[in-house]
Amino acid sequence: MTADDAFQNGWYEKPPHKGLRAMARVYAGWGFSQAFYRERLDLKLGYSSLEDFLVAFWEGFFLNRDPNNLLAMLWTWQNGDISANPMYTGNFEQALNAITAKAIVMPGRTDLYFPPEDSAYEVRHMPNAELRPIDSIWGHFAGGPGINPQDARFIDHAVKELLGN
Repeated sequence: MTADDAFQNGWYEKPPHKGLRAMARVYAGWGFSQAFYRERLDLKLGYSSLEDFLVAFWEGFFLNRDPNNLLAMLWTWQNGDISANPMYTGNFEQALNAITAKAIVMPGRTDLYFPPEDSAYEVRHMPNAELRPIDSIWGHFAGGPGINPQDARFIDHAVKELLGN
């Protein structure tokens, strides 16, 4: 996205549409799992072809976003470390162990951004946490609001259980 001339080092006057479209195409390979595409769920969502899905869903998703906000989100993903502070001095496991709230951690089984193995590691160091992966081929979008009702029901059930409802 930053390679788009219109981006102007983040001081753009008009959105860098070429860069946002490129970002959409890259993210399309990570947002949903390989199985999602193999099973042609894009067509089951009502798109006429993979290209239609890439343009209407992915480009439509990114063209409405502020590029600097997207970059801030990426920066947070890369640099968010709960142990990078004077209290934990980089000891990630100690910081995780300090999370004492009851938790159900629900990564998507096929999430390519945040794989469930990462969550399993974190849960091992959280005293009151349970790992409960969403068994879904919807990748990072597993449980995304209004996208796959089966994933949403799984999450709703776990949240109600967690809250004792």
